[in-house]
Amino acid sequence: MTGTPSRGLPAPHLSLAEVESLACAAHAGQTDKSGLPYENHLRAVAEGVRARGGSPEQIAAAWLHDAVEDDALSREWLDAAALPDSVKDMVLALTKRPGESLEEYTGRILSVPGALLVKESDLAHNTDPARLADLDAPVRERLIAKYALVRTLLGLPAR
Repeated sequence: MTGTPSRGLPAPHLSLAEVESLACAAHAGQTDKSGLPYENHLRAVAEGVRARGGSPEQIAAAWLHDAVEDDALSREWLDAAALPDSVKDMVLALTKRPGESLEEYTGRILSVPGALLVKESDLAHNTDPARLADLDAPVRERLIAKYALVRTLLGLPAR
C-alpha cells in the first residue's frame, strides 16, 4: 500500500499510518528507562511534533527517530524505504553515532531542515517531570543535566 497526500506523505511514499505501524513493530518488545513500552515514547514525540505544527515529513521522522540508533531498523532499510528524502535525512540527523560528541550530534541536527523540531519534541518527552519521576535519583539527575546541555547546544530555551 502506498501513501496518499490526504494521509500525510505524498504518494508513492508510505502513509503516516504505515510509518507508525512499522515503527511500533520495529520497537516491539523494547522498553524505555522506566520499563514502559517504547512505543509510548514514539507516540509522544510524534504527537509533540504534530502539536508544534510539524509537517507530515517531520511526524514520520518522529516515529522513526530512534529506529536506526536503537538497531530497530537498519540503515539499509532506511535507505531503501518508500519515504521522502527529507524524512530519511532527519532520521539520520537524529541518529547519534557511537563515539560522537554532543557538539557534533547537535550540529548535524541544526544543519538538517526539520530535524530540530523533532528533537525538541523528543527532549520535551524525555524531560517530562512525570516520566523522570519514575527513575532512580542518580539516573534522573544525569539525564536532566545531559538534556539541558543538548537544549543549550541546540539553542532551545531551558525547561
